Formats: sequence, C-alpha cells, structure tokens
Amino acid sequence: MKRRACIATLILVAAPALADAPPSSTPVWVDTSRTVTQQFGAELKGELTRAMQQGGPAVAIDVCRKRAPEIARRLSEESGARVGRTALKVRNSANAPDGLERAVLEQFSTELASGKFTPPLEAAFEINRGGAVERHYMRAIPTEGVCLACHGETLAPEIAAAVREAYPSDQATGFREGDLRGAFSVTWPAAAPHP
Repeated sequence: MKRRACIATLILVAAPALADAPPSSTPVWVDTSRTVTQQFGAELKGELTRAMQQGGPAVAIDVCRKRAPEIARRLSEESGARVGRTALKVRNSANAPDGLERAVLEQFSTELASGKFTPPLEAAFEINRGGAVERHYMRAIPTEGVCLACHGETLAPEIAAAVREAYPSDQATGFREGDLRGAFSVTWPAAAPHP
C-alpha cells in the first residue's frame, strides 16, 4: 500500500510538471513516446474510420481486435519500448492495467472529470528498479462521439452481439463522450537503451 501511495504522489507531481516544462527541457524519451503514441492513435483511428465507412461498427470491432495489437507490436519492435493501450474498463483482458497504470488512469479520470486540463492529458515518470531506471509515459484517450457506437451506454443489438462474440469478458461499455476511454502506454524497460 505504501508503494502505491508513493507512485500516486509521483504521478500527481509528474503530470503537471510535464505540462509546464518548456519544450527544450522535455527529455528525448518523452518526445519519442509522444511520437509513438500519436502514430499509434492516428494509424488505429484511420483504420477504424475506414472500417466504419465500409462496413459499420461490426466491421470496426473486428479491425480493432486484430489491428490494434499488431500496431502495438510493430511500434514496440521499432522503438524498443513496450507500447500498448490500457483502460480501467477493458475490452481485451490482455490490456488490463498494472498497478502503476491503474493509478495514472484514475488520475486521468479525475482530471477529465474536472474539466480543468489542457490536452493532451499525459504523464511521464521514472521508476528506480534496483538501480536501473524504467521510464513510463501515458497519454489519455478521451471517448469521442464516434466511439459510442461500440463503447456507449446503449449499443444496437447487432453491435452488442458482435462485441460479445469477439470479447466475451468485455467491460468497455457505458461511456459518454468526454469520458476517459483509456490510455496509450509506453514503457522503456530498464535494460533497454533509451532515446
């Protein structure tokens, strides 16, 4: 419990400090993490938009199920970091947050609910693990209007059926526009060379 409190304190301090830092003082690994998450978001959103236009939400569910892990895997290989998405309410159980990610997500949720933040909502911090520094970056994914067809409070019966078929343990519904949907997460392992 004491460790979690320390992590939460670090996050509360790190997120505002990052936002207030002059651009020239931002560590290279943070800039690289931002680029990676922007690429992930743009690529996935582009594929989901095309799927929605071509076949609607049921097709988009399948595209998200298959392509999101592929994009994350490719970006991980290209960057040397562990790249993914996580959420407090996951659709794919493989994306469940660890304790550190959960603490950041809870902070993001509080910040979004307050309405007093400047996008993007992000956190960057370092953890000392036995003398080796592990670096973490997370960027919030707010729920957009287009997300509600598959993640909203009320799903069309055919969409609900497609979600149940693809994700039997789904928790990722009940969202409203502006809610925290989740976050992109980038971890630079202690053993990895950092940019």
